[in-house]
Amino acid sequence: MLDQPTIQSTLERVTDVFGVGSIVSQNRVERIDVKGTTVVLSLNLPVDDAGVKQRVESECREAVKKLDGVGEVIIMTRGSRPKLGAAGGPARGASGPGPMPGANPFDSQAPIEGVKTIVAVSSAKGGVGKSTVCVNLALALAQRGARVGLMDADVYGPSIHVLMGTNARPTAGQTREIAPVVKDGLKLMSLGFLTDKGQPVIWRGPIVMGVVKKFLQDVEWGELDVLMIDMPPGTGDAQLTLVQTVPLTGAIIVTTPSELALVDAEKGLEMYRSVGAPVLGIIENMSYFICPHCNERTEIFSHGGGREISGRLGVEFLGEIPLDPNLRQVGDEGRPIVLSDPGSPIAGAFLTIADRVRAVCGI
Repeated sequence: MLDQPTIQSTLERVTDVFGVGSIVSQNRVERIDVKGTTVVLSLNLPVDDAGVKQRVESECREAVKKLDGVGEVIIMTRGSRPKLGAAGGPARGASGPGPMPGANPFDSQAPIEGVKTIVAVSSAKGGVGKSTVCVNLALALAQRGARVGLMDADVYGPSIHVLMGTNARPTAGQTREIAPVVKDGLKLMSLGFLTDKGQPVIWRGPIVMGVVKKFLQDVEWGELDVLMIDMPPGTGDAQLTLVQTVPLTGAIIVTTPSELALVDAEKGLEMYRSVGAPVLGIIENMSYFICPHCNERTEIFSHGGGREISGRLGVEFLGEIPLDPNLRQVGDEGRPIVLSDPGSPIAGAFLTIADRVRAVCGI
């Protein structure tokens, strides 16, 4: 039977990074998840030596793959970098994650081979429809001829698999560890493909950061004009990991016209600016409502706040998306409105915004 105790017992055979005991006895295995035939391991390997980490990962993968019923093994690794003492060696008693004193936190940025543009779709506040906007904008860009990847960086609440209507599992890649799921012309990667429905993700920040880096560095994205990244709400671990790992082309901030959402949108925008990441513009979602019976326009959450804050903060206003129950319904059904109702005003709004994003990014 393929279960966590069996996998943990198998990992007892893998020697620890410091050569004493196993990675299990030294508490290097932080989490084991099983979904069907896919095993996801979360490891903490507190060494800088890439060769040692590669050795441990390789031995873990080989050991687990020998178990009956295992198809794929995906490994999320984090590590604690030793601090430097006065003589340049590890400081006595130093432990815990973090860069060396005086190190530039962005020195580790590296482009993703084959990916021309990386765009984060973000909001500092939940509930503004960010994921719906990200999915439909990605599809609109694809309809305009771009090669598009879509990565779900919301580890605690992944939704891309639901909005795109697929429960497929990633497979092993040819040049990278993981090949993305392909649906409707998009290359997709989400933790939702690797966890069971209703299974909570109870992970601390370092593991969340490891997942984001794994999806950026170890997924076989191939040749893309743009990689769209659906960020979690807030200004925390996932956002910082993204800007430290890859050179971000820019961020798009999604807001609603409500005052509370606009306050949080400004916080999110300033967060990206504070770490030197460009902000491409603001999208106002749920901008207004058109009654389907009388065609009367109602501004439920006020209106124009997104345009106003764009002008005040000196960023592009990319456009507004009206509030429409159909947008929510087809999203829940896994039929994004850009595909399911391409002639609708909302689909047209996404295509118009896609044209503006292409112009801003040079896609």
